Amino acid sequence: MFLDNNFLLENEWGQKLFNDYAKDQPIIDYHCHLEPQAILENQQYSNLTQLWLNDKGAGDHYKWRLMRANGVEESLISGNGDDYEKFLAFVKTIEKAPGNPIYEWSHLELRRYFGIELTITEKNAPEIWSLANQKIQTDAYRPKQLLEMMKVKAVCTTDDPADSLKYHEALAKENNSFKVLPTFRPDNTWTITDKNYKDYIEKLAAAAGQTIKTFTDLKAALSARVAYFHEKGGRLADQGLNTYFYHGASTEELDHILARALQGETAFTSTEIAAFTTAIQLHLMEEYTKHNWTMQMHMNALRNDSSKMKREIGINVGGDSMGDQISLTSNLVSLFSEAEEQSVLPKTILYSLNPNDWLPLATAMQSFQGGMVQKLQLGCAWWFNDTCEGMRNQITTMAQQSLLANFTGMLTDSRSFLSYPRHEYFRRVLCQLLGEWVDQGRIPADEEYLGNIVKAICYDNARQYFGFFES
Repeated sequence: MFLDNNFLLENEWGQKLFNDYAKDQPIIDYHCHLEPQAILENQQYSNLTQLWLNDKGAGDHYKWRLMRANGVEESLISGNGDDYEKFLAFVKTIEKAPGNPIYEWSHLELRRYFGIELTITEKNAPEIWSLANQKIQTDAYRPKQLLEMMKVKAVCTTDDPADSLKYHEALAKENNSFKVLPTFRPDNTWTITDKNYKDYIEKLAAAAGQTIKTFTDLKAALSARVAYFHEKGGRLADQGLNTYFYHGASTEELDHILARALQGETAFTSTEIAAFTTAIQLHLMEEYTKHNWTMQMHMNALRNDSSKMKREIGINVGGDSMGDQISLTSNLVSLFSEAEEQSVLPKTILYSLNPNDWLPLATAMQSFQGGMVQKLQLGCAWWFNDTCEGMRNQITTMAQQSLLANFTGMLTDSRSFLSYPRHEYFRRVLCQLLGEWVDQGRIPADEEYLGNIVKAICYDNARQYFGFFES
């Protein structure tokens, strides 16, 4: 039956593993886009639209993409339209979305947070709106309380190197049941084709308390900011590499590229862009290794496909898609080989938005293991792959090419405080797959053995791998 206790769990072993070992595990959300300011201020939302779809122009663009496909006018998506009309437009959209993960996630969100088991339909919309809003307007549905409700123990936000981290600092002084930790996201440091690059470097220099005129200066500033993030509890970095090409360069060449960028030039060759990006990657990998950080690499994405949407609405509003760089793995192999020669290859989690990369990446990462448990991992099914089938494929690839029992499991990659049932969804997929392998005679019917693996993937591995709770 629809979303009953055994949905996605079609065998006894899957049901046992989920109910006895996965269901009640805490959550470490080691990559998300929640705003630390929103967590700190802990403001009360007025209604379901603000919490679920759009709050002052920020919202869940997974849902926005579907609404556009249903012909909803933009004022009811990212704009300033009436909140109930926005909600109703989303409801009408969801009615047409069976098979889309948003259909299942949205129903799960209503059930797990609000106890609402009504099907999302236009007929039920007024009752859903009323029941949810009654709860939202209580203190139990503020951001901090929502995190506690889902047993979240750590939230890792996404933060620019120039960020002051003042909200993280304030949150660290509170007596919350969870930690909110910064993640170092240095993408802006190598975007030399951006017309605002010069302004950004000035901002980074001010944050680091120095001037940046040479590539050596830039490296020093980045080192200072990594150290600052570490002081504030950061243990993760996240390189957003939409594409990546390896190319070496001398210090003189890098100085020349940076000098031109600081003069406002934006026309660089593909070789210059690759060389500059590679040099920054290698320097940061050295810093991450020094601080025992984990580097996440999110790759092969096309950003801001629609120039019209970017101009009129902005970025991070649902205008992105899967990339198709076919030489990604070979370029990463060159980077990792050089980093290994310099003894600066950190713990690394690899994500590609294109699932065609998963097998090449998983086989390549095995060439660079050693010295610690699962130094390199294949990251969970990311973004457009966040589906039942995508999760199954990623888990299977990780299992077949490396050690599944070392996997750090699920994350939300979300901007919504209502996204944590996605962890339950992942856990059900994981347990069902393991149950299938038991029934096929591929792994032993040993409850203690399999239960420990499930608990490790759901929580324990992330806790140990990232070291968030170490003094």
